[in-house]
Parts: sequence; C-alpha cells; structure tokens
Amino acid sequence: MSRGVLVTGASRGVGAEVAKTFARAGDRVVLHCRGAVDKANAVLAELPGDGHAVVSGDLGDPAGIPLLVEESTKALGRIDVLVNNAALFVDDPVAGSRRIGHPLLETSYDDWVAAWRRTLAVNLEGAAHLTWCVARQMLDMAPADGVRTGAIVNVGSRGAYRGEPDVPAYGASKAGLHAFGQSMAVALAPHDITVTSIAPGFIATDMAAQGLNGPGGDAIRAQSPFNRVATAAEVAAAVHWLASPEAGWSSGTILDFNGASYLR
Repeated sequence: MSRGVLVTGASRGVGAEVAKTFARAGDRVVLHCRGAVDKANAVLAELPGDGHAVVSGDLGDPAGIPLLVEESTKALGRIDVLVNNAALFVDDPVAGSRRIGHPLLETSYDDWVAAWRRTLAVNLEGAAHLTWCVARQMLDMAPADGVRTGAIVNVGSRGAYRGEPDVPAYGASKAGLHAFGQSMAVALAPHDITVTSIAPGFIATDMAAQGLNGPGGDAIRAQSPFNRVATAAEVAAAVHWLASPEAGWSSGTILDFNGASYLR
C-alpha cells in the first residue's frame, strides 16, 4: 500500500536520498525545502512513480508550519510518515571569518545568542511544532487499510553524545531532538504511531565534502574502524526501515549509526 511521506530538508543530501528511497518503494513523497525550490524540483524529477510534490517553508517560523502541513496533506491525501531531517549547522556569523561554528571562547555574546536561537528554532522547535501538526492530522484522518496510523523518524546526530565544542548549539539541538522523540514515542504509542530517531556520524554529502576532501579528511574517516564515513543511501535505508511496519517494536529507540566511530 502506498503511503504519504513528508521529508523535510529534502532538496539535497540525506533528505533527497530519503525521498528517493521511499519513492522507489512505491510511496508518494512531499519534499520540503526552505528556499532551494529549484534543487528540490530537480530531486522531484528523479523520483519514480506519481503523486510527489515540493513544498517550501522556514521551519524556524512557527506561524508557517500549519500551512506547510496543510499543503503537504493536500498533495498526499494523508501524511502517513514524517521524516524530521531538516537541520541547520550554523557557521560563525562574523563577516570574513573562516572559522566554522560558535566556540565559546571565540564567539561574541551577540553572535552566540544568535547561533543558539536560530539553531534551536529549526533543529528542535521546528521539528517539534511540525510533529504536533502532523500527528494531529494522522489522528484526524483514517489511514488506508494495512497502513499504520503513523510513523515519525527524527534524524539526529552522533554529536548529541560525543560533544560538539565548535557547534554546541547543534549538538544540544540533536540531543533535544532525541529526547523529544522518546517522549513522543510514549505519548503516541496508544494511537498506533511509532516514533524513532537515528544518530548518524559523518555522512558523505555535499555539505561534508570540504572537510572530507581537505587535509583532515583522512582523520575523519579514521574515526571509524571501517576507515570511511556513511553514504547518504545507507542512512536513507535505515530511515526507511525505521518507518516500516516491521520496525514497529523499535518505537522509542535511538539508532546509533556511525560505523563504530563512537560507542556508548
């Protein structure tokens, strides 16, 4: 049975690969993007099957999220699966700086506050607000025969556990996302909605290409005993499984997905 799937941050990288994986399985997919509509449409053109669409919106703006869900529901008929993938990895806002992130000892207070506000607004609050809207829609609209009421998968990060000294807001937002997912797993289980999270390490995407192809690339790969990083396709396959009926008993779990680069 074809499901309606909403994937946030789907114009590139992991989100795009997740969209392709669900579409190849016969599902209908809405690709969300913040502003890169052309890139999202390019991904859309690659999806097999029918019933796919693109929606845009800033997840850092709570006022716009209900409309985003309304548009997605109109395109899909019903949202059966939500993948909270969209996230910001905020760079240092100081003009001309080559430094990445917002390390405490090198960041002004105003820039520190701005980085935390924007990161949490998208990575944690945006996912929470979107989940509220989608979960309420899942409960209001009856699923198709043979389809679970709903499945929600949060794309977190290994950084939630190992520490992110240069981007502490990012690490904290992902830790919060993991905790939020577990809370929702308990809250929504009586309604036949599963909630899981995945915590990847480094992934070979265009966002990581500069680091992986630069002088520090070998050190990044050496973090894993496999001496490589994950592919977007590997992460997408895991997300797809977490949203499957067969994975229902994994609700509440946080799947470490880092090639044994960080064990806890």
